[in-house]
This record gives sequence, structure tokens and C-alpha cells, in this order.
Amino acid sequence: MRWQKPFAAAVVLTALTTTLTASATPDTHGTGGSSGGACSPDANLLGFSDALDKTTFDGQPVAGLSALNVTGPHSAVALVDNVGTTPARVFDLEVNSRPTSVRVDGMTILKRPDGTPYNGGDFDGEGLVVERGDRTILATSEREPSIRRFRLSDGKEIASLPVPSRFQVAPAGEATSNATFESLAVSRDGLSLFAGMEGPLAPDGTDSNNRTRNRIIRYLGLPGHEYRPIAQYAYKPDPGLALVELAWVSPTELVSMERTFTAGVGNTIRVFTVSLRRATDVTKLASLADAPEKVFLQKKLLFDLVDCPPSGAVAKQPQPNPLLDNVEALALGGYLPGGRRQLYLMSDDNNGATQITRFYSLAVKL
Repeated sequence: MRWQKPFAAAVVLTALTTTLTASATPDTHGTGGSSGGACSPDANLLGFSDALDKTTFDGQPVAGLSALNVTGPHSAVALVDNVGTTPARVFDLEVNSRPTSVRVDGMTILKRPDGTPYNGGDFDGEGLVVERGDRTILATSEREPSIRRFRLSDGKEIASLPVPSRFQVAPAGEATSNATFESLAVSRDGLSLFAGMEGPLAPDGTDSNNRTRNRIIRYLGLPGHEYRPIAQYAYKPDPGLALVELAWVSPTELVSMERTFTAGVGNTIRVFTVSLRRATDVTKLASLADAPEKVFLQKKLLFDLVDCPPSGAVAKQPQPNPLLDNVEALALGGYLPGGRRQLYLMSDDNNGATQITRFYSLAVKL
């Protein structure tokens, strides 16, 4: 059984005597740095690990990891944005904060209702929620987009959530291919889901400062049962960045992550706290282009990953800080001493030679 409730700090910080391998594949990459240090007044890097980079598990590459869900003091589940004919899948991870470590200890292939595996041709996994009870997951695919429920016992799809028609990729709707449901978050009680768009709907567009006008759909329902959309919130990423992750903090707060990549320069990865206080439902607005600034969710920078200490990291391509890579996954864990929260990040190597699958551990003040 995977574990979802906040866990005691003493348990979080218990060291595990484990190897840093991805199952049967030898680890030739090491653990990375662990000295860490301050990234901002509210965030500290505890360490990172490259142990999963270019490894395999049961014959499948541990690559393209684009979503992460903490399920216990030392456990998590990661979703793959599979490509080509590789099967859609999630990996069970054993994680540790200090020293920072990660290893794969299980895998589930995600299957269509007829029992055949989804693959890169019809499933682009980007957002992940492990539902209460640890028997099912919800996973978004950017292609349509969709939110599907899968059993973890056999990986079979057993349900899907309704998606408003305008969020479908054009010409069926107003969304752009590869810019739909990149993130999925769930409240502690499992009643609310938040599905975040990576980019804007066509009528919403981009403002004069190169900030897209994105929407986040809020769903209401019961874990393992039906959910329905009840609200839409407006969100503006920083100029040139895209919304790639959400995590639930409290009924009045989310954490978001924004990302971009510039060839020859590298990645930008920023994490924010987002206020849901007095959030405006914009469902009935045909366009956000003329919406007043006050309808957009207010956010505050928690940290920019470029400001974290490199801690011995090595990059395979130009980066403003060698610690950076294509970070796409974010997940909150339990409470640490002093009231801070455990925060994990993970990069998606896009199955490429010049990118790294890197696992980060941070402590943040929320």
C-alpha cells in the first residue's frame, strides 16, 4: 500500500542503507552532490541524484519522467511521457532525502480497456495523481487531452474524466497540440483536482509582455469515483515560460512550476506559491484577452533553480547552472524540522543523450 498522508519529520529524515541503482541496471552515475545550500530565503537544496539516468528496469528505459507523486516517507510514483512504440508506464520509486537517493523498485504498464498497452502514438503522460487507497491513479495525456483512471494491480484503464470541449486540441477545440494538460494535483481529502494547461486556449492568447493566459480546471468528486469540472482559474506564467506542474498545499494555496528551454543557453525552472484566496471562476469568459488583471491567480516566486548551489552537478549541454536540466516533475512530501516541507523535483531527459534524468531534494517554507 502506498502512503499519502503527511508523515513525521523524524521518519522523513531516517537514512536508508540502499544502493542507488535502477533495479538490475548497475549505477555508473553516482549520487550527485549532497552538500546543497540556499536557493532563496524560502528554499534550500538538500541534494540531487543522477542514479536513474540512462538506466532500464525490466527491459524498459527509465526515461521521459514527467510527473511525480509522493506516496510515503520513502516512496513515490513517476509517470513516463512515452515516445514511439514504448509502452505507457509508471515506475514505483524508493526515495530518500538525506542522503538524497532514488531507485526504481517496480513498474506498471498502462493499458487500454481491452488490455493492450498504450504507447507514444496515443498516450503522452504528463500529469499524475495516486488516488486515496493506492489502488488507482489518474494520469493526463496531452494528446487529446484526457484524464484517465488506471488500476495499479494490472494497469488497465477503468474510467476517464470529462474534459470541456473547448479544451480539446484544434480543430475539435481551442487548445494547441502539446500545450494542454501538463499538470494534475489533488487536495489532501481527494475531493478536488486541479488540471493545469501548459499553454493558452486560442482565444486567450498571449499578452504584450509575452505572458500566456492559461487556465486551470478545478474538478470536484470522490477518489476512485466520478469527478466533474466546477470552476476554471486564470493563470499567467512569467514571460516566455510555460506552466508544467501543480501541487496542492492547502485549500488556499498551490505550488506551481514554470519552465522553458533556449538552445545554446539552457533551461529556466521557477517554482511559485499560488494563492487561491478569492479565486475568480472564469469558466463563462469566452476569452481572457480582455480580462482584468485581478481575475488571474496571484503568485509569488519561491525559488529559481538557477540560484541553487551547483553542488557538484555536471551538465551535458550548455546551462546557466550545471544543476539545471529539463525539470518537468514536482511533488510535495511531508514536514521537516522547523516547519518546512519536503519538495522533490525530477527532470525529463526526453530520451536524449544531451539531457539528464536528475532527482532533486529541497526543503521549502510555505
